[in-house]
Amino acid sequence: MVNIGTIQLPDFPLLLAPMEDVSDPPFRAVCKANGADLMYTEFISSEGLIRDAAKSRQKLDIFEYERPIGIQLFGSDVETMGECTRIATRANPDLIDINYGCPVKNVACRGAGAALLQDIPKMVRMTEAVVKATHLPVTVKTRLGWDDHTKNVEDVAERLQDIGIKALTVHGRTRAQMYKGDADWTLIGRIKDNPRIQIPIFGNGDIDSPEKAMEYKNRYGVDGVMIGRASIGYPWIFNEIKHFVQTGEHLAPPTIADRVSVCRQHLDFSIRWKGEIVGLFEMRRHYANYFRGLPDFKPFRMRLVTADSYAETSAVLDEVAERYAEAFV
Repeated sequence: MVNIGTIQLPDFPLLLAPMEDVSDPPFRAVCKANGADLMYTEFISSEGLIRDAAKSRQKLDIFEYERPIGIQLFGSDVETMGECTRIATRANPDLIDINYGCPVKNVACRGAGAALLQDIPKMVRMTEAVVKATHLPVTVKTRLGWDDHTKNVEDVAERLQDIGIKALTVHGRTRAQMYKGDADWTLIGRIKDNPRIQIPIFGNGDIDSPEKAMEYKNRYGVDGVMIGRASIGYPWIFNEIKHFVQTGEHLAPPTIADRVSVCRQHLDFSIRWKGEIVGLFEMRRHYANYFRGLPDFKPFRMRLVTADSYAETSAVLDEVAERYAEAFV
């Protein structure tokens, strides 16, 4: 077992990464059903939460079947982060996670996310404020450093553990890399090998197959892995990795019927949660991923992203199931 405070996870747990405009409750539902062990909300702005912004408040929505689930927060002000932690705690998640890894300009250039990697003393003060503001376990997600000259995550790991975080996830790139190039897990492995580190260490970056998850588990000794982009349109990756780690064998890939069924479940939840207009609109970003690899799929994708009713979308999905019935068999 892997323990995050009082939260018990299975051996080598698989975590769903918090992804902006992706990791909403409908997406989390299909990932949980397909093997994700721990999930997080989309990251939530501390300033937006304190202002009572509707978008930030909606991101606090969590459901019992999602547990264990963490609410991820980001911000640039220490006091504000403490206050928003108290607000988030009232939503009754299982843990609070702090985002020190987001590299995008409108976050990092405002002193939040990965920007804190340039000011470790402030990161420590902010983390301590969050730990003191909640009774829940606090975890952190971060990167190797700001750039190749400041790969300071080993020091970060020790200092944050010392003030009370219960787990650390490290993305194997610097902020300067954004999402380009290959993730470097070498420092992640060194953190795990550090005898001072007693909390679980999770690795993140480029896990897109069962083989790679097993390889990185064995090579770097991480307690588990966090999966992000590879799960978009392919939530089956969680159960595929679990099966491979346990047996050394591959699960059969999802059939077209499986793909249509899970896509429809995702769509149904999206509409229940956000209403038909918004639910349909926000599902448009997912269709290409659910049906990646299908030959001559573009006409169907265009119809899916322009459909303006549930009935029309559902009819197109029925056609996809029939047209590609022999695919992925």
